[in-house]
Amino acid sequence: MTVVVDADTFAELSRRYRRELQLHCYRMLGSAELAEEHVQEVFLRAWRGRDGFEERASARTWLYRIATNACLDTLRRAEPSLQPYPDQLLDDAPGPDAVAVGRETVSLAFMAAIRLLPPRQRAVFVLRDVLAFSAAEAAGLLGIGVTAANSALQRARETLRGRWPGGRLQWPARGGDAAEREIVRRYIEAHESADPEKLIALLSRDVRLSIEPGAGVWDGRDPVAAGLREGMNTPGAWRMVPTAANRQPAVAAYVRAAGAGTYRAFAIIVLRVEDGRLAGIDAWEEPALFTRFGLPDSSQP
Repeated sequence: MTVVVDADTFAELSRRYRRELQLHCYRMLGSAELAEEHVQEVFLRAWRGRDGFEERASARTWLYRIATNACLDTLRRAEPSLQPYPDQLLDDAPGPDAVAVGRETVSLAFMAAIRLLPPRQRAVFVLRDVLAFSAAEAAGLLGIGVTAANSALQRARETLRGRWPGGRLQWPARGGDAAEREIVRRYIEAHESADPEKLIALLSRDVRLSIEPGAGVWDGRDPVAAGLREGMNTPGAWRMVPTAANRQPAVAAYVRAAGAGTYRAFAIIVLRVEDGRLAGIDAWEEPALFTRFGLPDSSQP
């Protein structure tokens, strides 16, 4: 039965589902910026197509169908660059319908892993194993048969098992909020005092440092330490503010040029802590991200 979705009803749907749809688009695309743009497009498409909404489908399923297919359209053209996702967007979903977002389904390790999947497999995996849609629901959302959906899910799981040897996705245990806060404090102190040895003391043996866009990736304590010794040699050049992204500790880094009086937004840096050590440092030298994190683009001394 086709039903009429009036303006008030549509406004309520937007309020209720916007945040989780934005997160769904982020999981599909890996880009916080594109996720925000896509969720706006989802509600535009939904409003234009509201006369075709059928009562036998839930409003949530209807919106997820639009969102998933909008993301697939984008992925058919290109794979967006991976960006961090602010925790504040995970925590402020309104009302009793808000869904708790666990670290294991939004961590940067998870996001990097599912980007190995072709678009349709990624969509089926997210719908089934993250959002718990049934096989029939996932198939209906994608306009494919249940057999095809189950086959895509099986192939996706096999790919991800290969990414994490051991037969399943293995999520590193968190060190605890207090331990992570101490790591962040020491990370900031090392930068602001331009003391690379303090930071090197925090690194795990197999630490990975990545700097986007396109600056490079360094694996292992010795290569990372060499880069830190070269780059952290100007006291007072850095100012850092704690934040959080992808359910991981993070810092917003501001830098001050020689002779300048103001620190300028420079990078969002997401930290992975395992067993009391820094196992991963992922930096995005994209000042535009600061607005998404609710941070100013400059800081005074």
